[in-house]
Amino acid sequence: MVNRFREDLGIDISSVLIPKKGISLEKWAVIACDQYTSEPEYWENVDKFVGDSPSTLRLIFPEVYLERENNTQKKLRIDRINRTMREYLENNYFDEIKDSFIYIERTLRNGKIRKGLLFAIDLELYDYTKGSSSLIRATEGTILDRLPPRIQIRENACLELPHIMILVDDPGMSVIEPLSDCKHKMNKLYSFDLMMNGGHIEGYQVNNPELLIGIYESLMNLKSRENFIKKYEYDTSSPVSPMLFAVGDGNHSLATAKACWEKLKNSLTESEKLIHPARFALVELVNIHDPALQFEPIHRILFNVDSGKVLNSFVNFYGDMGRRCGYEYTNGIKHVPVSDKRRHIIPFLSETKTGYLWVDDPAFTIDVGTLQHFLDHYIQENPEAAIDYVHGSEVVEKLGRKAGNMGFLLSPMNKSDLFMTVIKDGALPRKTFSMGEAVEKRYYLECRKIIPDYLR
Repeated sequence: MVNRFREDLGIDISSVLIPKKGISLEKWAVIACDQYTSEPEYWENVDKFVGDSPSTLRLIFPEVYLERENNTQKKLRIDRINRTMREYLENNYFDEIKDSFIYIERTLRNGKIRKGLLFAIDLELYDYTKGSSSLIRATEGTILDRLPPRIQIRENACLELPHIMILVDDPGMSVIEPLSDCKHKMNKLYSFDLMMNGGHIEGYQVNNPELLIGIYESLMNLKSRENFIKKYEYDTSSPVSPMLFAVGDGNHSLATAKACWEKLKNSLTESEKLIHPARFALVELVNIHDPALQFEPIHRILFNVDSGKVLNSFVNFYGDMGRRCGYEYTNGIKHVPVSDKRRHIIPFLSETKTGYLWVDDPAFTIDVGTLQHFLDHYIQENPEAAIDYVHGSEVVEKLGRKAGNMGFLLSPMNKSDLFMTVIKDGALPRKTFSMGEAVEKRYYLECRKIIPDYLR
């Protein structure tokens, strides 16, 4: 029998819940809670579409409301989420899939198919702190101040729903891709169109022992010391700690799961720690070399600001550091020069102006670091201002042109550089990249119990 828990790989496949037949999956599956945070109308439309049908919308806290609700409203929403989770379990809305991966094919709006593999990862092998050498690592800086409201949601929940997507650096396409030719050996679990033009998704149960062994052996090969040293030109004079998985989307959700587990495990016996379901977090694995996986820049929007003052503050901020810097107005985004390593150029737009910021000999490798370093300072010095992180240049145009707003456009990142950069330099600045545009994010669909034996 193939092990359901592989401690050496940090993988657990013991249990996943999916909605029973008869439940509308199109109304059930809702996009990741951290999307469309500046577009409340999106979530209002989702709410109207779902109506009274069972839906993951009732099991999550859309982050569009985090800043719009007071503490009392947030507590009421969280209590309602936890109550609905229990009701869905009591009403027997789920089928349990045991001892299996779930192979996923997501057809995007452009027609490309992104392949994924769903399972739970061991939080004992994940570390989001700076300088981590764990098997599972964060790709961007974790903002500790963002964890408390997420912890409040998870700490009393009996279910978890994943929008976390992690990456594997598998140029030989050895782990996930072979499964596409073996679907005839699998039980199809679901196939439907996602709401709000999210494309199509299919899921297959992977429990054939031969397929399971193939997945594990391929991952062990990628994890091997020899492969790691060769692939990443690793300095063997330092201790070798291979990185197998990198967190692509949902870094703060995974950090929240880790924080809750660290708190909970202090109350458990050693034997309980080995099997407690909260030790694990459900994720979807995607190969960074999947042709359908696109890295998109995450742009910035400032609210309640005077654009002229922001520009002057930028010049003063980097000028005081001894950097040559400035800004220029242009007749449109098309007239903005291209950024390079010696001069970072960051296009901006406001209600009436278009132009770009520039810094020579920047201290950061990529332009998002240059901009974010300044914005962190600006927000701290100007508490009346607010910031949001958005996908798609059209959203920047829509929001940045409104009075009192200012938008910044950032460059895309080469996805092939991600693992090497994280291994050698550590986590990137937060919100450096996005795995596709907002509509391509993971939809909540599968669940997992994180309280032992709840309603067995």
